Formats: sequence, structure tokens, C-alpha cells
Amino acid sequence: MRVIAGSLKGLKLSPIGSGEPEHRLRPTSVRVRTSIFDILIHGQFADRVTGARVLDLFAGTGAMGIEALSRGAAFALFVDNGKTSSRIIQKNIDLAKVRLGAELRRQDATSLGFNPDDPFDLVFLDPPYRSGLAQRALRSVITGGWLADQAVVVAEEASEIRMPNLFETAFCRKFGSTVISFMRPV
Repeated sequence: MRVIAGSLKGLKLSPIGSGEPEHRLRPTSVRVRTSIFDILIHGQFADRVTGARVLDLFAGTGAMGIEALSRGAAFALFVDNGKTSSRIIQKNIDLAKVRLGAELRRQDATSLGFNPDDPFDLVFLDPPYRSGLAQRALRSVITGGWLADQAVVVAEEASEIRMPNLFETAFCRKFGSTVISFMRPV
């Protein structure tokens, strides 16, 4: 697994190994990552990455947040409660040499609590598929004040994530068994 573009282009990230069975690490493929960032930078969102504060929930390996940092994001907060995931994310932060622009919190993404810092412009969300955790995490993000007014949420799941009272779906893209939903808070 490598960083696709930006200042860290080509950086080889830490291998995931077997991971923890209960967390089933499933890194976003290069094809899907490329498409997501093409949409966020060159598509209808008019460059949501450069200068952004990024929240990477269920971060897994941290590849999405590190890719965002490589492409000009100002800061990335990685949230994952897995022991193995947290170790891999920290290794990747160290490999990328982005310690000042990155923070790791070993925490449950579905109960973030109140956000003590500035809100986030871009949120990546990649929970275990069909677990219902995406909806719980999105409620936590809203109730805790984690989102900036014009924030974009990119959610990876087995099907479109719908939360009509809290988020509007701008559009979805399907990649094999993965559906990427691009959403904004209502």
C-alpha cells in the first residue's frame, strides 16, 4: 500500500499483517482512493482537501488521512479503537513524518463526545460493512460539533448510507462490493 499523489507520493505504508479478527482491516483500494480524491479535488466539491482539517474515523491503516495530508490537508485526526489498527496508524504517521499535522486517538468512533477543537472540513468514514456503526458514528459527529458548516463526509460501506434528517447525499459511486457516499450535513 502506497501514497498515490502529493508530497508523499510513492511512500510505502506499513503492511497490515493479519490484523485483529474483530476489526477486519480492509484498506481502501488504490482505485477507490484515487477516485475519491479526484472527486474531492477536481469534482463538484472544488478542492475540499487543500488546507482542510480531516477526521478519519475507523481509520484502520490511516491511508485516507495520510493521503489527504500528502495532498495538502492542514491536519488529520485518526480515530480507531483497535490495538493493531492504532499501532499501524502510528507507524504510518511516523513513516510519513507528519507528526505535527496528525493526531491519533484510540477511541470508539461512535461515541466521540464534544469536540474541544476547531471543526473538521472533511470526514472519512470506513466502518466494518453492514454493522450499523456508520450511522452511529455520524450521529456522534453531529451531536459533538465535529463538522464545519460546509463539511463533506465520504463514507465507505456495502450500500448507500442514508440519514435524511442529518445528512444529504450529494451522490454515490459503486466499486464492486463497495459504495462510496459523498454527503453533507443538513
